[in-house]
Formats: sequence, C-alpha cells, structure tokens
Amino acid sequence: MTLSMTEETRLQPTSEAELADAVAADPGPLRIKGGGTRAIGRAAAGNTLDTSGISGVTLYDPGALTLVVKAGTPLAEVETLLAENRQRLAFEPMDHRPLLRTEGSPTIGGMVATNASGPRRIQAGACRDCLLGVRFVDGTGRVIKNGGRVMKNVTGYDLVKLLAGSHGTLGILTELSLKVLPAPQASATLIFEGRGIRDAVALLSQALTSPYEITGAAYDPQRQKAFLRIEGFAGSVTYRAGKLMELFGSFAPVLEEDPERIGAIWRGIRDVEALHDDDGDIWRISCKPGDAPAIADRIDDATLLMDWGGGLIWARLPTGTDARQALQGLGGHATLIRTADPANTTLPVFHPEPAPVARISAGLRSRFDPRGILNPGLMA
Repeated sequence: MTLSMTEETRLQPTSEAELADAVAADPGPLRIKGGGTRAIGRAAAGNTLDTSGISGVTLYDPGALTLVVKAGTPLAEVETLLAENRQRLAFEPMDHRPLLRTEGSPTIGGMVATNASGPRRIQAGACRDCLLGVRFVDGTGRVIKNGGRVMKNVTGYDLVKLLAGSHGTLGILTELSLKVLPAPQASATLIFEGRGIRDAVALLSQALTSPYEITGAAYDPQRQKAFLRIEGFAGSVTYRAGKLMELFGSFAPVLEEDPERIGAIWRGIRDVEALHDDDGDIWRISCKPGDAPAIADRIDDATLLMDWGGGLIWARLPTGTDARQALQGLGGHATLIRTADPANTTLPVFHPEPAPVARISAGLRSRFDPRGILNPGLMA
C-alpha cells in the first residue's frame, strides 16, 4: 500500500486485504475516493482512501451475460471490453465530469456508489437493478460478501441493492458482479419540435404506456424538443418506429435513424449537456412525471432538462435557490449536485429523510460503520 503525504494522508491500497487493514488501523474520518469524478456532497476532513488501485476484471462470461470486476476498474475499460462482444451496461451510466467540472477516470465502484443511471433506466432499470453481488469492507475493516453471480431471491436486507447509491457511507466497495445485456442491432429516435412542457410530458407518458418498448423519453424545454428512443432488432425497430409515427402523426415527428446522430442526442441527454456551460447551482429532482409541469412552473430563472418521461428533472438555478421549495405538496426529492459557492452555502446536499427512514438509515450506518469513519456527514 502506498502512503503519500500532502496536506492530507492518501491511502492507496492495491488489494482488498490492504484496504481492510487500512480501514481497521485508521481512527478516521476517511474520505473514500475512486476516480474522483462524481464529487457530490460535502466530503469530510480526514485521510483520503483511494480505491483506484484495486482494479481488474475478475470474470467475464459473455454467454452467461455476467461480469465480475474490481471496484477501482475504469468504467471505460469495462465498456470497451463489453463492446468487443457486442454487449453493454444496460442502465447507461452517466458521465458526471462535464457537469461537475471534474477530471479523472470514472470507476465501476463510483458508478455503483452513486447508482449512476441514464435514460435507459425507464426500460432496463437502474444500476442497482443490474447488480448481482458485492464485496465490500465495512467501517471496522471486515470484508463482507453478499449476492452472487446469478439473479436470485434474497431474505433479510439485500445488501447488493443497499450499497448502490450509498456514496461510501456503509462500506467501501471492492468487487461487483453485474448483469450485462446484448447491444441493440438498431435504434431510432422520434423528435418532436415546438412542444410546450405540458404537451411534451403528456406525449412522453402516452408513449411509455404504449406496447412499443421505449428506451428513452426526454424533453428539452429550452429547444422545445421531445425525444423518444426505441432499440432492438432491426425489423422490430422498423415496425415499432412506424407504429409510433402513426400514433403521433398529428405532432409531425421527425424520425432519426442515423446511429451517430442518435448516439450524440442521447449522450447529451445522459450527461445533461444543456447545463454544462453556465454558472449556478445544479439540482437533480426526482418526481412523478405528471408533476413535472407544476414543478417547472414553480422554479424561476431555471434552465431545465427532463428525462425518464418527466420523472427526472435537471435544473440550473441561481446560486442559493432551494429547489426543494418547488416540491411542497407534490412529493419527490431534490439533490444539490453542484453549487457555485460550496464554502458558503447552507443548503443540505441530500433531501432530508422522513423520520422513520432516517431512523433506519442511522441504524444501518451504526451497524456497518460503528465508528462513524466512512465519509461521515456526506449524506446528512
């Protein structure tokens, strides 16, 4: 294990055993870092524990659609390996770097720790839904394994799902087992121009309840454009695209079938390209799709991008504006993803939990991190 001294100590284990020893020996607090690209929340002061040295593919069985990989493995390396076998991570993980203005290389562990999921979540599920098993080190230095290499039922707490989205506060991921899926043979995207937000959300909802298996449903209010994506075998895509063109013929959609242009459209939606350039606070709002127009009406001076049929709203707001005010009486939750003034903001990063959920969360953290040393306060 490498120790480098700057203004802080950086621990860089190269194996699970070294990581476990480092956690057991350190009084904390520990800042857990993978590729350093998804810096969401307020990191605790303390030593940095860098997991990028725990890297490599342990097992890949294309026939069984199964991948086992160490947490520090770069995401790009995994995606390249899968592409060679015409397979992919079905949940389309977002690249946070342009939005958060970070550098580095996204890792598999960081992807799981943040439950990073893109437009295809509406059809394929989230990152956590594709997790088969995890290995992780808890706050005492114990190595814990849960799940396996096949989909199966569980009893008690499903730690595989629990670790996804926990931002390193319950344990430090060391190895992940993932279900992968074949890449589609073809894709098409319907583009609707000149749509207001209410018409667009209604259109997306109608498409998502159709039998035509939509894999992307997004809306850009600035350009007044809505997008529907379908993927699969070439014949099936052609048939479904034709049916959707008939269904929405009165809206005069444009059918895009060029793979490169389609890829660019959905990368832009996945990575929230519309909000990259200007300053301000970036919020990620999860809500019922039908509530999206009302929420948008309550947010002043906002630049928005909607995904998941309106169930996910990305919003750039003036610094210091609390997006949670727009959710009153509607439900949902909002996360402060990036702030222009991190030193002075008093806004909580994560949405406050209801009291019963907060008690469960506290109990879980006390069980898996009894010393309170893993990213303490990050999700407060």
